[in-house]
Amino acid sequence: MSAEPLTAAPTDASFEGLFGAICDNIRRVIRGKDAVVELAVLCLVAEGHLLIEDVPGVGKTSLAKALARTVGGSFGRVQFTPDLLPTDVLGTSVWNQQQGSFEFRAGPVFNNLVLADEVNRASPKTQSALLEAMAETQVTSDGVSRALERPFMVIATQNPLEYHGTYPLPESQLDRFLMKLSVGYPDRDDEALILSSEGANPGLSTLRPAVQIDTVAAMADHCRQIHVSPALSGYLLDLAAATRTHPSLALGMSPRATLGLQRAVQVRAAAQGRSYGTADDVKALARPTLAHRLVVQPEAAVQGVDALAVLADILAAVAVPRDGS
Repeated sequence: MSAEPLTAAPTDASFEGLFGAICDNIRRVIRGKDAVVELAVLCLVAEGHLLIEDVPGVGKTSLAKALARTVGGSFGRVQFTPDLLPTDVLGTSVWNQQQGSFEFRAGPVFNNLVLADEVNRASPKTQSALLEAMAETQVTSDGVSRALERPFMVIATQNPLEYHGTYPLPESQLDRFLMKLSVGYPDRDDEALILSSEGANPGLSTLRPAVQIDTVAAMADHCRQIHVSPALSGYLLDLAAATRTHPSLALGMSPRATLGLQRAVQVRAAAQGRSYGTADDVKALARPTLAHRLVVQPEAAVQGVDALAVLADILAAVAVPRDGS
């Protein structure tokens, strides 16, 4: 059993411990995927959204549930299907006979963490229902805007193998995901441990919060104070400009992507006990934060060029600040 949830507001000295406590708690359920767990927690604290693309059965849903339980947040799940309607996600107004008026009944999006399972199986109309919530942390229904509680995070999953009956996510929606990750298969030792512990470790059913949900919001506020030097800001802007002018890219980084990468850098710095971001933080986070936003020119794609390859070229070509920060 874990200890009682931590409630103290983070400081420079305590943030690293809070971040580690969240990751350690999730690792009780998600074994052998330390880097994925850390990036998922980083995405939450940076107040971003997460897209997980991977084959079935590798723990995408378990990761989302474990993250919600660990931070003590409310959890909503939507199984995206072709017949799903926007109101099934956002909620709808129903007639209350006793009061003689319509009342709004909130949908599953009104939770701290929302799992959009197999998000690319729903129609574009239903997919677009999440756009306002992901970008503005609010939902507008019947002309009334309702704010979503902080922290708010959408964790969407999609299967790269099953393309029949799916709808590709539009660029406008992909850009709203701070990160795109792949869980991957466990290695042999970790999978052997999963087999041996089956039935002995209930896992999610006994997972208790490591922190309270208000602490996560305080951690997010704390990270906004992490110093980003003018040189590092210039490095981020140079990367953005390089993606927008690269001959192999039809679509480069948006201003939202630049800001999201900076916020991710601030969280990584705080998680490592630093009060400042560095160019190494940028390079470590560039691929999961940027690759899914870049659109390769059709001519380059025919030649086997992908977004990751272009991003690697850009990271190698753009000059790093001399002081590294």
